[in-house]
Amino acid sequence: MDHKLRQLEVCTQDGSVDRYGNPAIRAKTGKWLTAILILVNQGLATLAFFGVGVNLVLFLTRVMGQDNAEAANNVLVMLSLSTGALLLEPSGCGVEESPFKPHSTVKTVIFYLSVYLIALGYGGYQPNIATFGADQFDTDDSVEGHSKIAFFSYFYLALNLGSLFSNTVLGYFEDQGEWPLGFWASAGSAFAGLLLFLTGTPKYRHFTPRESPWSRFCQVLVASTRKAKIDVNYEDLNLYDSETQRTGDKKILHTNGFRFLDRAAIVTPDDDAEKVESGSTYDPWRLCSVTQVEEVKCVLRLLPIWLSTILYSVVFTQMASLFVEQGAAMKTNIKDFRIPASSMSSFDILSVAFFIFAYRRFLDPLFARLNKTEPNKGLTELQRMGIGLVIAIMAMISAGIVEIYRLKHKESVSNSSSLSIFWQVPQYMMIGASEVFMYVGQLEFFNSQAPTGLKSFASALCMASISLGNYVSSLLVSIVMKISTRDDLPGWIPGNLNKGHLDRFYFLLAGLTAADFVVYLVCAKWYKYIKSEASFSESMAEEEV
Repeated sequence: MDHKLRQLEVCTQDGSVDRYGNPAIRAKTGKWLTAILILVNQGLATLAFFGVGVNLVLFLTRVMGQDNAEAANNVLVMLSLSTGALLLEPSGCGVEESPFKPHSTVKTVIFYLSVYLIALGYGGYQPNIATFGADQFDTDDSVEGHSKIAFFSYFYLALNLGSLFSNTVLGYFEDQGEWPLGFWASAGSAFAGLLLFLTGTPKYRHFTPRESPWSRFCQVLVASTRKAKIDVNYEDLNLYDSETQRTGDKKILHTNGFRFLDRAAIVTPDDDAEKVESGSTYDPWRLCSVTQVEEVKCVLRLLPIWLSTILYSVVFTQMASLFVEQGAAMKTNIKDFRIPASSMSSFDILSVAFFIFAYRRFLDPLFARLNKTEPNKGLTELQRMGIGLVIAIMAMISAGIVEIYRLKHKESVSNSSSLSIFWQVPQYMMIGASEVFMYVGQLEFFNSQAPTGLKSFASALCMASISLGNYVSSLLVSIVMKISTRDDLPGWIPGNLNKGHLDRFYFLLAGLTAADFVVYLVCAKWYKYIKSEASFSESMAEEEV
């Protein structure tokens, strides 16, 4: 037994393994060494993605000849699939002053095919890399558990720093019509990220693949439905809990919500008879453990929170579409130097970096000291996400006010305004601050609340909320244009923004987000945090003591 205890001390307790499938040795695998490789890899992958995505709306308007609303919708659809691609070289155009030339059908097909192929790859990469990075830390160890929480903040910081170079340097060259240079740089960044990721292979921690979480999910639904007609005394439940437990597994404590699903864990005479007949175990499609039932309940509880964050993503996606179009219609020159409208998102990135460090170093300790009910505990993830929604509302109001003043200073001879593009700084800064509270809190929340085996699914939910936000924004733009366009009115978001009312669209988003915030408060109040027993490794250690 002493040998087993010593083995637990040198190996991780969460069940992670090395590349050979052996228990991961704590001193030789994982932790910040591999996490930093993953963070740099994330930065390079993001540079590749945003090297195309940020200026894609300008590529569609200047090179492909689309109007503002159509270009915004196409960008949002492409970003919904997490795009990043090497695009075809524009023919005789690409800068604002040069008219576009029609492209052949073959070139257009290649353009969209390349974008959507990379979208497929990036969409598979992004949800898994966050979970894989978090897996490099043992949650059952107090020091590594704290590092795991910090990892999500630095992960989002790496994502934003990766886009800083693409938004500034690459954005400048692309704005000058050097599209191939920007796209080749993006391709090179993606390749460098791949090579860097492979160098960490000997040190990475992994988790042994388990049965499909969706089969376990379906088993609970089927088993509870089969027992829909049995009489149940919910005040005196005797629920089945599997006696087998793997290293790192944690049993989830029973909760009272979604009581119908508890039927799946009730042992009936038919279950016992089938076990005797099979001579081994219960049929998993007739009887499930309490932990398995609670896993399904966890997913069902997460869904309302997830759905109420989609509208926030609608606000967030405006940086890649309408913010850029608004900036392009403002004064972008400082003497002879022209500022690319897409580079203004650098202020969002700087805001993210500032607020990540400010929150971890100052705000979180301050909130912990002010917390009287739970001393030394800062804001919960749900509270931080709520704050993110409030800041997003303020950002949309700020953008609407800037648009009002931009229209007051519009120039009659062009689709522009004499108002400086730097008036956009506050809205970008507020979006950045809201990201720190919303997206970092969302990553931590879904990763901590998702059951074992569903961590990647939880990260995918975070990314899916951004994707659905893109689709909802695209739909909203189409609806607004259809309703606002009349015989003598060009609509709120026409090709010439000086003839439209983009400010009304921003205020509409502010109002919708405020309504969403009320819904979110109800969902957050209703949510019950997951509670688990000690893991198998912890239980063995306690028995030794």
